[in-house]
Amino acid sequence: MSTIQSLAPQVVWKHFYSLTQIPRPSGHIEQATEFLVNFGKNLGLESFVDEVGNVVIRKPATPGMENCKGVILQAHIDMVPQKNNDTVHDFEKDPIETYIDGDWVRAKGTTLGADNGMGVAAIMAVLEATDLKHGPLEALITKDEETGMYGAFGLKPGTVHGEILLNLDSEEEGELYIGCAGGMDVTATLRYKEVEPEATDIALKVSLKGLRGGHSGLEINEGRANANKLLVRFVREAIASYEARLANWEGGNMRNAIPREASAVLTIPAENEEELLGLVTYCQDLFNEEYNAIETPITFTAERVALPTGELPEEIQDNLVDAIFACQNGVMRMIPTVPDTVETSSNLAIISIGSGKAEIKILARSSSDSMKEFLTTSLESCFSMAGMKVEMTGGYSGWQPDVNSPILKAMEVSYKEQFGTEPAVKVIHAGLECGIIGAIIPGLDMISFGPTLRSPHSPDERVFVPSVQRFYDFLVATLTHTPQK
Repeated sequence: MSTIQSLAPQVVWKHFYSLTQIPRPSGHIEQATEFLVNFGKNLGLESFVDEVGNVVIRKPATPGMENCKGVILQAHIDMVPQKNNDTVHDFEKDPIETYIDGDWVRAKGTTLGADNGMGVAAIMAVLEATDLKHGPLEALITKDEETGMYGAFGLKPGTVHGEILLNLDSEEEGELYIGCAGGMDVTATLRYKEVEPEATDIALKVSLKGLRGGHSGLEINEGRANANKLLVRFVREAIASYEARLANWEGGNMRNAIPREASAVLTIPAENEEELLGLVTYCQDLFNEEYNAIETPITFTAERVALPTGELPEEIQDNLVDAIFACQNGVMRMIPTVPDTVETSSNLAIISIGSGKAEIKILARSSSDSMKEFLTTSLESCFSMAGMKVEMTGGYSGWQPDVNSPILKAMEVSYKEQFGTEPAVKVIHAGLECGIIGAIIPGLDMISFGPTLRSPHSPDERVFVPSVQRFYDFLVATLTHTPQK
């Protein structure tokens, strides 16, 4: 038996373990989808995949609860695939290796998939249980939330019928979320014709590693370093002082993850190698000094590589580097009326430059539509000045809070009765599917809650074991006390 299967509540952890054994990175969830549909069918429940790829499972009300409002239990199938540089792992084939670290469950060198595997596991436990009291239930387990909320966007009216939606994708036990930020994907691209480097030049690959990364919504206010923003400081100085030229750049791999690693290949005159290596050492020391209270040790190294066949033309190189340097990254504004919550932020997530193409991807977030527009226009202006084509895609509005929500009032009372304390009612600076689903199904009464997770979207992702029992007990109590129609 896997160690985590012995944790409490076992009815949740056994299902989470089964999910860790099935590859389900965003874009590759076929096995997990089939697994969940078969799970529902084996319980004798109506189970199907809708036309966009979401899993829907229906469970009738228990006797005497037929007049309760229908509840939609919602989570997403996919997980963010992130691993440490020295970890050998194929997210499309390999299971996630978990271990217990005190009161936490972690994965060995990879993301854990507790976002949103814990929510899916809790739904599975409820569907399987024969001793719970509840009204009509529907599980809505959506596809590819992490890469673009495609399942939520593709949901058709009439697919689910409930009046209450419980989203199980937030990450602090004891907090009830009644609103979230909207978002927009900003992509800047440029085609260019490479030029040949000087035949007498040498090439160095510089690599920045060891950053914590993390969730670009939940942890954007923690001051964590962005690998792309650190690397551009070095690259700009190398160009200005040591006649360096940029051949390629690769940094980050997920829009909603703060980039942990970045690398670039530079060409330089051979006589400047020693000075450039000195700049590498200087920057490593400087970055560690600046972030020693936040980051684990940052490593910044250089190695000789073969001279590339092409590099960026000087003017294009300078314009791109200036734009990356100037690009807004991190928190832009807090909510004026809720000053401890981020309102507007951006994540300079992915940079890919080389072989005649530059592509830069940013995720902009805001709970204010006007501030989201201001931010995305600022980003568009920044990269347009570098001659890039800028596109806005995947936009979605925030979920506006309803402080008079009936299910909120019921859950506040239930939480205090169970645990003796008031739950915190909050708005989250992350993209939850509630806003999108609520726009498709007007009138849904929605709440988001979950167990305590830390550092989702990074290999430091972990779930706080004691919070899972409280989360599940609260979910069960909520279903037992669902309001009448």
